[in-house]
Amino acid sequence: MAGRIRESDIALVRDRSRIDEVVGDHVSLRNAGGGSLKGLCPFHDEKSPSFNVRPSHGTYHCFGCGEGGDVIKFIMRIEHLGFIEAVERLADRTGIQLVYEGGGASVQRDRGTRTRMIEAHRAAAEFYTEQLRTPEALKAREFLAERGFDEAAAGMFGCGFAPAGWDKLTKHLLGRGFELEELIKAQLSKEGRQGPIDRFHRRLLWPIRDLGGDVVGFGARRIFDDDQIQAKYLNTSESVIYKKSHVLFGLDLAKKEIARRHQVVVVEGYTDVMAMHLAGVPTAVASCGTAFGTDHMNLLRRLLIDDDMNGEVIFTFDGDAAGQKAAMKAFEGEQQFSAQTYIAVAPDGMDPCELRQDKGDVAVRDLVARRTPLIEFAVRTQLKEYDLDSVDGQVEALRKTVPLVAQIKDRAKRDGYATKLAWWVGWNDEAAIVRRVRETAGGGPAAAPAKRRRSAPVVVDPYQGALAVDADSPRRPDPRDPRLWHQREALKAALQVPELAGPYYDALPDEVFLHPSYLGLHHAIRDAGGASCGLSGSAWLEAVSQACVHDSGRSVLTELAVEPLTCKLGDEFRHVSAVLARLQQILVSGQISEIKSRLHRISPVQDPDEYRALFGDLVALEEYHKALGQQALGGL
Repeated sequence: MAGRIRESDIALVRDRSRIDEVVGDHVSLRNAGGGSLKGLCPFHDEKSPSFNVRPSHGTYHCFGCGEGGDVIKFIMRIEHLGFIEAVERLADRTGIQLVYEGGGASVQRDRGTRTRMIEAHRAAAEFYTEQLRTPEALKAREFLAERGFDEAAAGMFGCGFAPAGWDKLTKHLLGRGFELEELIKAQLSKEGRQGPIDRFHRRLLWPIRDLGGDVVGFGARRIFDDDQIQAKYLNTSESVIYKKSHVLFGLDLAKKEIARRHQVVVVEGYTDVMAMHLAGVPTAVASCGTAFGTDHMNLLRRLLIDDDMNGEVIFTFDGDAAGQKAAMKAFEGEQQFSAQTYIAVAPDGMDPCELRQDKGDVAVRDLVARRTPLIEFAVRTQLKEYDLDSVDGQVEALRKTVPLVAQIKDRAKRDGYATKLAWWVGWNDEAAIVRRVRETAGGGPAAAPAKRRRSAPVVVDPYQGALAVDADSPRRPDPRDPRLWHQREALKAALQVPELAGPYYDALPDEVFLHPSYLGLHHAIRDAGGASCGLSGSAWLEAVSQACVHDSGRSVLTELAVEPLTCKLGDEFRHVSAVLARLQQILVSGQISEIKSRLHRISPVQDPDEYRALFGDLVALEEYHKALGQQALGGL
């Protein structure tokens, strides 16, 4: 008959197991006042902490889901253990020797239980670590050394080596008192053609530990070219104790720093975790044989106490196409974090391990320090596919990226990135982009359904019928429109006093003239030889008239040729200079905006030469803009 644990030992385990320390292995706790601690509940999904722990009473309770109990109940729930196993787990933690009554020894009673699987994995990890020191493991040690990991680093992460024999580990564990059924259930052994064999052979191994620090599986790296299994990495198959979506490599080492710094760095591989920790980034973790997913996120949220918006989740991916694809996949789940989510991509396609080898520890720490918000990375990655120097490219880019920004649940953050999107794309109307993002997110005003109504009478432009004009000619501009005043004055100067306007007027590009009629007249002046051609008076006006394409242009020409300049008599030179300076200033403003937009799209780290060149152009243009402004003010 199976033995049972003595009641006094159970009471001793309960008394000596500090519930705040046990819970703290799984949940970050903070002071809630009145002798209580609180954190995010590990038993249900929540955004605000409702899980409370009372160390003085040795109890916990969640006001969200109602789960509660003592330290033994917590271990039973969080580790999926039976009562006896939970007591044994806590006894091992506190160093208490249990006494069993009414039956055989603990070893006999525990066959096949979770505790026995943990013990088998602990023994396997010790065996693999010893094997790493053998001559057969030279290739594994060289692999680590080539990547900058010495014996101390290998020991810190528990690196080991699976020997070549088919059943060396299996025989070793059978000799330690374990049974074959247990080893197969724990995924340490399997049935071969001629009997039981080990799961791993001739591979470098990393032990995978749960939050409590117990080994629950292994990751195995191919190091021999003649290895018949081509897969670079093999991982323990899922078992009672190993669920790959519930573990993160390095989390047992990183959890305290994650809780203290409110930061976690997610990398892609075992060597990347090692490189990060050794370089001074002790918050690095990696998924084990599966993509980083929702369960991993929930695990980290409990450690970050994610509700305070101060936590940072930093993804690092290789700079190659596969790494960027992984980053975009991470973005799909980003909204499950309240914490600020970032991405750090190493230059030249290097991973963190390669970066440490090539550039040193400081470069690895700088990689994390230069992190970019994940939403920004995702949007800019999409924008690279479009020609943002063309209107068509900008429109298509907005169609693709507005829905991305609309995914952001925080409204203030969403509006902020909508404004940034306008800058990145080079779209002048920021308010329109913000409005589109809001509507896409469902938070903006819905478009009103179109109502059928009678056709409105056509409003006749009073300036359209002054003279007979072509039916397809542009509409005549309103002379009272203040937005067109500088353009109108410049055209008047070019027609009436071309000797004052001269080459300064001729240098004005088409973009200065916003109204089609004014633009058409500007083309006619250029085609007639320009203001600096030497003609003046009626000969000049006739030449320009001949160059007009539409009768409406000739109508505007005659109008501007007789309308007085808006300045005092004798002050024409200063007035013309000021008008042309103002138009140039408006043009330069657009160029400044364009350069600023391009600077937003360029990384000063990845493209330093182009960034410095553009920044130099920006400084020069801003100085020119300032000088033109002073010139315009002097005349106007």
